[in-house]
Order: sequence, then C-alpha cells, then structure tokens
Amino acid sequence: MSCGNETNTTAPDTASPANAPEVKKIPAPDFNADSAYAHIKAQVDFGSRVPGTAAHAACAEFLSAKLKAYGFEVIIPTGQTVKTSDGKQFALKNIIASYKPELQNRVMLCSHWDTRPVTESDTKDKDKPGDGANDGASGVGVALEVARQVSLSHPDVGVDIIYFDVEDYGDNGNEDSWCLGSKYWATNLHKRDYVANFGILLDMVGGPDAVFVKEGYSAEMAPQIVDKVWSAAERLGYGKYFQPQTVRFVGADDHVPVNEQAHIPCIDIIQYNKATNGFPDYHHTHKDNMDAIDKNTLKAVGQTLLEVIYNE
Repeated sequence: MSCGNETNTTAPDTASPANAPEVKKIPAPDFNADSAYAHIKAQVDFGSRVPGTAAHAACAEFLSAKLKAYGFEVIIPTGQTVKTSDGKQFALKNIIASYKPELQNRVMLCSHWDTRPVTESDTKDKDKPGDGANDGASGVGVALEVARQVSLSHPDVGVDIIYFDVEDYGDNGNEDSWCLGSKYWATNLHKRDYVANFGILLDMVGGPDAVFVKEGYSAEMAPQIVDKVWSAAERLGYGKYFQPQTVRFVGADDHVPVNEQAHIPCIDIIQYNKATNGFPDYHHTHKDNMDAIDKNTLKAVGQTLLEVIYNE
C-alpha cells in the first residue's frame, strides 16, 4: 500500500528520476552449453597446456584468435616473466580481451588457462601433467562462450575476459607459489588505472552435479557480488548448484590478488566437495579429463553469468 495523499494535484517534477525514461536492458541471451563444451574440448585436444610447451603456445594462439573473432580487442603483453617455486623462469602469457573498452561501466571475467605440470594427487604417473579439463579449461570455455554471446547480442556494458597464466605451477604448502599470472597482472595492470565494477573468477565450473558454495574469502571481500551472483542463479532455478552456505576452503586463487592488489571486488565460483571440505576427488589427477565435464553444470554457470552481465 502506498502512503500519502492520493488526491494531490501538484504537477509532477519531470526532472525527477522517478519520471525519467525507463532504460530497458537487453535480455540475457541463452547460454549454449554445447558450444562451451566444444571450447573446453578444443583446449584439451592441444594436450596439457603446461607453460613453456608447444601445446601451451598453440592454445594461446587459439584463444586469442577466438576472442578476436568475437569482436574483442586482445592483447598478450610481452616481456613479462615469472619465476616458479622450482626456480624455472617462464615468459608470462596473460591473455586480456576487452569488449567496448571505451566504456567505464565494466564487468571482468577471469580464469587460469594453464595446466598443472604434475598430477600429484593420482596413484600413478604423478610426475606427468593431466588434461586439466575442469581445472582450467572449463572456466576458459565458459568465458569464451560468454564472449560469443556478447558478440551476438551486444550488451550495454563493457566486458573484460582475462585468462591468467602460470596459476597452477604452485608448490603445495607454499601459498605464495601459486597464481603467478594474476599476481603479476594485479600489480602491473594492462591499462593504467584500469577498473571494473567487479570480477568473477571461474575455477572448476564444469563438474557433474557440481556444488558451488559461497567461498569464504569471496564472501568476506566482496559479499555484495556474491549475493548478486547467487541471487541470479536462484532466480534462474539453479539453486541446487549455487548453494547458500559460506565455506572457507580455498587458500590461494586468482581472485585474491585481484581484490588485494588491483582493488577490484572479485569472487570465486569454484566447485566444493563436502565430503572432503575441499576440491573434487579428481582434482590434480589424470581423471580431470572430459569425463569430468557436464553440460548441465556449464549451462547453470554460463546462464547465471549472462544474467548478471546483462542486468549490470
């Protein structure tokens, strides 16, 4: 029920926000899970994308070409190097793609695109890399399909997609050894004074029957963005994937430097395994292959992202 005098005949203030023309948002397009799946498989087909390998180089060219084909401006900064915990030095290939870079109203999606050089959680061939289908390729593939949809329906918001390199080369027990690409970017932004309204990190977003809880660091550093994303998922009927509890189970991930060094509120959508209070059982094993990817999960995550972007 409204309050006030309903017979008031005072002329309306035509300059007031209440009488301003309504700005109609472009409806979110349908996220194509088949296309996202194909983007993931294309990465896996290159082989393990371990920094310094031919597969890594070929995949970088593939991702750059795809993003350019979808109308994004793409840069891969050169002359940047990082040293891993085992003393190796790599040329860093952060892939940075921008749609409508001139707009100040921006949303950032990010994921790591490299593959871990070992599968230490497996029972055999621990010293060999795996496919990294969910841990790496799934987030990249979902963001790539978002880029394709953006190219087709042109939202009135800028979108940046950043694929961080050398995330998964860390040493267990040493949190400082992980996320080297995002740490470098966060302290050496690709554009001076770059800012986005918020960022969403996609990490392991394709697993069958995946559960995404409100990751503890995200809920602490960017609670309003967590609520924005989880509310969108609930509206769309994806509550079984995006569950309401908050759990601190991630030590180091790419959203941490984005928050702390780049000062952009950024959350992590990452699969949670309640049985272990940690990651899926195929994490850092050879079972992280295309069998670990489910199109229903891709749809839930991708459609939620589009809903958030097109309502920004």
